[in-house]
Amino acid sequence: MFKYFFLIFCLASKMVLAQPGSKKVVFVIVDGIPADVLERVSTPSLDAIAKSGKYLRATVGGEKNGYSETPTISAVGYNSLLTGTWVNKHNVWGNDIKEPNYHYKNIFRLLKNQYPLKKVAVFSSWTDNRTKLVGDGLPEAGNIKVDYAFDGYELDTINFPHDKQGQYMHLIDEKVTSDAAQTIQNKAPDLSWVYLEYTDDVAHKFGDSKELDEAVILMDKQVGNIWEAIQYRQKNFKEDWLIVITTDHGRDEQTGKGHGGQSLRQRTTWMVTNYNKLNNYTRYYTPAIVDIMPTIARFLNVKIPINDLREVDGIPMMGPVSIVHAQAYQVPNAIDVSWRALEQWGTVKIKVATTNYYKTGQADEYKLVAEVPLSQQHYQLPIKDSAASFYKIVLEAPNNIINVWVNKNTK
Repeated sequence: MFKYFFLIFCLASKMVLAQPGSKKVVFVIVDGIPADVLERVSTPSLDAIAKSGKYLRATVGGEKNGYSETPTISAVGYNSLLTGTWVNKHNVWGNDIKEPNYHYKNIFRLLKNQYPLKKVAVFSSWTDNRTKLVGDGLPEAGNIKVDYAFDGYELDTINFPHDKQGQYMHLIDEKVTSDAAQTIQNKAPDLSWVYLEYTDDVAHKFGDSKELDEAVILMDKQVGNIWEAIQYRQKNFKEDWLIVITTDHGRDEQTGKGHGGQSLRQRTTWMVTNYNKLNNYTRYYTPAIVDIMPTIARFLNVKIPINDLREVDGIPMMGPVSIVHAQAYQVPNAIDVSWRALEQWGTVKIKVATTNYYKTGQADEYKLVAEVPLSQQHYQLPIKDSAASFYKIVLEAPNNIINVWVNKNTK
């Protein structure tokens, strides 16, 4: 009898996951392409996707000269996308990925926690994206399992012998793309991450050059193969697919070879998506790489737990959003808090904690200090000279939550 009910359960689960209208997401990170290069080079595949949805300029790097300033470095950017937070929270400061703070949960973990039967995939030249950032199988990262893993090709010097010109990395990206397209077409994972590296390698070697332009053209063809697989699923299985393509950083203004700093070109990036109902936030403000995670979560109906949601720095780019752009600074006997309202109705609940226990896996105790009209767009939080030196301020509006930190000891 038990086996009978177990079989029925399994069949029902498969029917639910395969039903028409199932939501699926692919996000693609193509490494190190500044917006001005992408806009100059012919990219018919990205143009076709944008015609269905939208092309947007975007930003990385957190708040310049602020507490969330984030190096414009590859793995740092990947983790900002995955977690929806800046480096002061996720703690990945470089490509060595020394000590990620897994308490800031990534989108794979959030999805698997709510929907254990859903399938996730990672396609990448190197293994660190899966093993260190996603945290495949790590207890400290939630013991989630990546269902389809295709990576580590940089270590395969037999099939991809390392040549001085670096063409092997293009061949690896071709393999990664092929793996992704075939898996999407045949298996349709619910959430997939595709990472393509060759453009960054070329830029480090040649900078702003015809070689970089040619690498971007090759990348566009690879993304086109993935897009064709998605279109196949949409046509034959009536699934609802979201694709977001972006880059992790720009490049220096002088040569186009370097990155990591906070110059405008290094911070200026872009996004392409097939989604054609982006909200007013993307119309009036420049989105950031941290906005992709909450956007994916909203599309996949992932409910981010409130303690986690209060830490997310990104804004959903789809669906209703009430407030954006939280700011706070100290004035005599008060902290001036402000926001930008995208709606004129409702109220904002202002909650404050003077601890940061969350970063160690504990909960902070927030106190409601005020509830004011959303359209007011500012509030002065009274404090005393003897009060705490650190404040985490959360603004809870009808359709989203934003946060800002204040450290009185930091000028």
